[in-house]
Amino acid sequence: MGPEENLQENMEEAGRGILMLARDELYLSMRFLDVALSSFDYVLDPGVESVGTDGNIIYYEIGKLAGWFSRDRIYVNRMYLHMLFHCIFRHMVLIAGKDMRLWNLSCDIAVEALMDEWYVRPIRRGKSLLRRETYGKFKKDIQVMNAQSIYRYFQKTQLEEKEIQKLENEFLVDNHRLWYKNNNPEMQQEINQKWQGISESMETDMQTFSKEASADAGDLVKQMEIANKDRYDYRRFLQKFSVLGEEITVDEDSFDYIFYSYGLRMYENMPLIEPQEWKEVKKIQDFVIVIDTSMSCSGELVKSFLEETYSILMENESFFHKVNIHIVQCDEKIQDDKKITDETELKEYMEHLDLKGEGGTDFRPAFTYINELVSKGEFHQLKGVLYFTDGQGIFPKKMPNYETAFVMLQDDYEEVEVPSWAMKLTVDLDDLEEMKHEH
Repeated sequence: MGPEENLQENMEEAGRGILMLARDELYLSMRFLDVALSSFDYVLDPGVESVGTDGNIIYYEIGKLAGWFSRDRIYVNRMYLHMLFHCIFRHMVLIAGKDMRLWNLSCDIAVEALMDEWYVRPIRRGKSLLRRETYGKFKKDIQVMNAQSIYRYFQKTQLEEKEIQKLENEFLVDNHRLWYKNNNPEMQQEINQKWQGISESMETDMQTFSKEASADAGDLVKQMEIANKDRYDYRRFLQKFSVLGEEITVDEDSFDYIFYSYGLRMYENMPLIEPQEWKEVKKIQDFVIVIDTSMSCSGELVKSFLEETYSILMENESFFHKVNIHIVQCDEKIQDDKKITDETELKEYMEHLDLKGEGGTDFRPAFTYINELVSKGEFHQLKGVLYFTDGQGIFPKKMPNYETAFVMLQDDYEEVEVPSWAMKLTVDLDDLEEMKHEH
């Protein structure tokens, strides 16, 4: 083995040793992180400039890593945990449409803020003035300081370039370019599933066996609950309210084209079988959408969700040629009711959407009104009601005779209980953004 090969091997061994020592020190104080801490391989890579991970490997530049280790071992411990939190919260799964620079900064601030409130020796250090000021600003407007909430805060405040640079200099730790180097969707999904499994197991452990040991971990459990919440497919959710109906179309499941074509050839355009023109399909027919127009519910959130609902209903497989959909606006009383019977009317309604109300929130008037429509024979078969709201209102005590789902439009993470007879789907801004870019 030549001198260069010896040097390479020595550098690799030194880098692995530093990272493994950081891993072990973290483990001694945070045993509930055992599986997560040991989920990386370590690879020497001068091109990474500092350190970074793609979710499977921690890449490091030995000069920087060794320098940090000799000056400040706590910094190295925090650096390791910083990258680990990125993986636990799946920050590398960038939602389409995001500003990558602001998203990267939001992710860095989120994990640093989590560590800054964590009272354990291997990562404990004082907060700079800039950090204290930054966290103070966030806490006035943000309920849970995760990357998604911080990103939305930055979008609202529209930071100047010098402010962004100042925050980047304070909070940047690792190289995020490794998150996006692999454009293979299967590989990205595999990494995402790997860390979701680790995160869910860790959440369960912290809530049960390691509850006492994780008591000083601040918002870690809360943030994992948010990151691990089910992201329900809204299309499947909408299908819960579908009804069986008939439409004039060839039923491909019950029609054999081979015999049909054979008859045309052998008997001079006389088919042996005729296609079945009526097919039973599941599509939207009788439906009610209630919009909570109270001041407590963001108009922009309502509009965004209705746009997504509109796009789903416009898909051919989800929409009858003729429908009976009532879009009811209600705060503490009924403000508006628009009957939709076809695509043209729905499109026109969406283009001229005007939310009316802004009073208090009371769900009971909407159900009373819908029951009156049912008793008048307005619906052939009312399958269900979707109620768009933030959940802060008075629920009916009596169960209605149709399925009801409260769709919680939230940009915070407050848990809202609905009556036992109702379904609930919580949708936040990230859900909306992701659904929009799927089209």
